[in-house]
Amino acid sequence: MKIPIRRSARVVLVEDAGRLLLFSARSAGVVRWFTVGGGLNPGESHAQAALRELWEETGLTGVSLGPEVWRGRPWTTSRDGVAYEVRQRYFLVRVSAFDIDTSGFEEVERAAITGYRWWSQAELAATKDLLRPAGLPELLGRLLREGPPDRPIIVDG
Repeated sequence: MKIPIRRSARVVLVEDAGRLLLFSARSAGVVRWFTVGGGLNPGESHAQAALRELWEETGLTGVSLGPEVWRGRPWTTSRDGVAYEVRQRYFLVRVSAFDIDTSGFEEVERAAITGYRWWSQAELAATKDLLRPAGLPELLGRLLREGPPDRPIIVDG
């Protein structure tokens, strides 16, 4: 039986001071932090989905989507008893700090997301919480030091 693929677009949203916006969720006592983003709608490109998710989750519009900087290694999850293979692409967006507006959250996001915050690289390196993608402090540091890579870097979920 073939597992359906869930394509996802994520946004590495970095503000002028180099801080990264992450959302949180809690499951089985573990706090997990992850970037803005979500699944593609039918007929939507990754770039279109990234901009839509950015608006839905932060209220931000009128931004220029930067290059794809990371590409997630496929991984499997289940939702409502259905297994999916998740394939994520991460796009860079640079902005000035702004007030987050989560009023565009979908119902599933309202139920799952427990908070958000802007993180410095040092704060990411110091946290004991679970960060996604794996190796996020190093990935962000490299991105801030060297700029976007010529080709997306393969990352783990």
